[in-house]
Amino acid sequence: MATLEKIRGHAPLLVIVVGLALLGFIVQDFLNSGSTYFRHSQNQVVTVDGTPVDYQDYQQRIEEMTEVYKLQYGLQSLTEDQTTQLRQSVYNSMVHEIVMKDVLDKIGIDVTSDELFDMIQGDHVPQIVQQNPLFIDPQTQQFSKARALSILKTLENIEAVPEAQREEVARMRDFWLFWERNMKMQRMQEKYTNLLSKAIVANPIDAKDAYEGSIESSDIVYAMQSYASIPDSTVKVDDSEIRKIYNLRKEQYKQSEARVLDYIAVNVRPSQDDYEQVSKEIEDVRAQLMATDSIEHIISRYSRNPYMDFFVSEKDMRDEDLKRFVSTAEVGAVEGPVFKDDSYRVYKLVDKKMASDSVKISDIFLASQGVVTDELTHLADSLMTLLKGGADMDELAKKYSSFGAAETGADLGWLTEAAIAQSNIGAEFQREAFSAALNQPILIKTQNGYHLMKATERTASVPKYKVGYVYMDVAPSNKTYSQMFNDLNSFVAKNNTADKITEAVKESNYELVQNVTVTTQEHNLGGIQDARQVVRWAFENEKKGTVSDIKECKSRLSNTDGYQTTYVVAILRDVLEEGYQPMQSVAPMIRMELLAQKKGEQIVKDLKAKNLTSIDAYAQAMGSRIDTVRYITMNTPRISGIGMEPVLNAGVAYAAQNELAGPLAGNNGVYVFRVYNRTKENVPYDEKEQVRSLEENMGPRVGYFSIQKLMEGAKINDNRIRFE
Repeated sequence: MATLEKIRGHAPLLVIVVGLALLGFIVQDFLNSGSTYFRHSQNQVVTVDGTPVDYQDYQQRIEEMTEVYKLQYGLQSLTEDQTTQLRQSVYNSMVHEIVMKDVLDKIGIDVTSDELFDMIQGDHVPQIVQQNPLFIDPQTQQFSKARALSILKTLENIEAVPEAQREEVARMRDFWLFWERNMKMQRMQEKYTNLLSKAIVANPIDAKDAYEGSIESSDIVYAMQSYASIPDSTVKVDDSEIRKIYNLRKEQYKQSEARVLDYIAVNVRPSQDDYEQVSKEIEDVRAQLMATDSIEHIISRYSRNPYMDFFVSEKDMRDEDLKRFVSTAEVGAVEGPVFKDDSYRVYKLVDKKMASDSVKISDIFLASQGVVTDELTHLADSLMTLLKGGADMDELAKKYSSFGAAETGADLGWLTEAAIAQSNIGAEFQREAFSAALNQPILIKTQNGYHLMKATERTASVPKYKVGYVYMDVAPSNKTYSQMFNDLNSFVAKNNTADKITEAVKESNYELVQNVTVTTQEHNLGGIQDARQVVRWAFENEKKGTVSDIKECKSRLSNTDGYQTTYVVAILRDVLEEGYQPMQSVAPMIRMELLAQKKGEQIVKDLKAKNLTSIDAYAQAMGSRIDTVRYITMNTPRISGIGMEPVLNAGVAYAAQNELAGPLAGNNGVYVFRVYNRTKENVPYDEKEQVRSLEENMGPRVGYFSIQKLMEGAKINDNRIRFE
């Protein structure tokens, strides 16, 4: 009984303990069951008006777009710049689709399957369909409704396709589904913009004003006093004036979330040891080239360029040192090494001859698709018989050639040996093009099919040369990379705060780039192309003054497949939250505008007080010269020699001819002018046509700006920086 009483006495405590235990179970259960939610939210690459886009879906669309891009343009892979642009394009498309879907659903705009079919088989097939490579007839190189229908039937019934071809057909189906989705969105957007444009109606007053603004032009003589003629220090602008402008235009100063960085960038360049090492190697290459006439394997091993087994004339050589060498050298001679543009070069003259520099070729190409069939051989023989009998080669090419010569026929134009060799048509084609009798068709079999080729003209003979050359670029060695990394690392370790780095760079060989603003969308940092990891680091930190570790960034070198490596150390200077730019950041811009405005008012006041009566007198008072401009209309966007000056457009349009006008304060200065001539085009006014033209021009603009407004109004939470 006593025990029971004790338990009763501690009842409140027991209730709390049990309650906490139950709460623990509940919380644990919530966390366990909710872990999927949290993982899901962490995978959201962007949220648009509450609609999330999962990173896996985003990545899938990127992969899909990559395959489409490669198939569309016949590429094996994409460059880094192309990939970056493609990712941005996919992001923009997905955000755009979400924003538009909500609007289109509310209005009830859709595209039916019948409409989609009509876009392919109807009377007005859109360009997006006509240019789809799936539907291009290989013979005519034109869009074919019959081919489109046949392809779509095949894609719809993929199970009926032979297994060996099914994978390729599946790729074609994915390609088409991508474009079908784009077609549907494009058509729905067209309906939306058309709906809005119908609400825009031009009235007769607008029509008359636009007509008069376009048919009448004026020629003026003028003088201008620039605002730069008055020192800024003589004009006072108060902070209250700046704040007033800032408050009036605050919506113009919206900003995305951003970071302000300082950074040290060290380009990894070859050391003296690297130059000396390549110099030794090129001397060895020179010795090997001198010792043998079989040089292809030497060039393949050492040079950044492959061996070119064809003759070229001097005019097709871009290397001036090579030109000079071949013009005087004997066959077998070797020259070099020549050092130029961080590259050592050695040349060997393999052969030379007098021959035509280029030849004009007509050709019918019968592609084999990997296998030269008896049917293809029979077709080639039949066409040769027709050509020898005098048949029109251009007409046969339009009908049979795989080059798709619907417009030009068989004519390939003028070709050099280099052009033929680099197109991989084949060595026999190259040989026959420069040796066969003119205007005699020749049948040439290659691994890709048959060529029915005819040389119709050749240029006069010139000296041509076959040259072997080795280009060895000097690149940083592993030792150089390590040394430059360690030097920068030691500098940052010794000066381990933002303030210390800022002071220490003044006495070092490093340069600190300051006050660079980056957003989450940035991939570049100044001239550094692939600096995404630096941007990501900046957005992972919020403490001002934080110093990054060393980031290794790369930028593609122009005209090569190489990269420039850059070591970057960044300092986070400021965190700019999404919202409005603070007044102090836009104050300098507003101050400049107010300075110009006040200078204009002062110049106008001073000039008016002088009561001047001629352009010459004004020019003298302004310390300026007299100039002329012709053909100014109300609609002239930029006045020749002056720029954008709307006040001058309006002033000239309404000024009386041969009377002094001004002074007028514009964007860049104060103007005084006289209209000395007016020209009016003899175009009758057609109100109906003018109204139609205005509405036609305004419609697309209304559609564009309405969509832009929808995008601006959407609440977009961009999390790509976490994934890319």
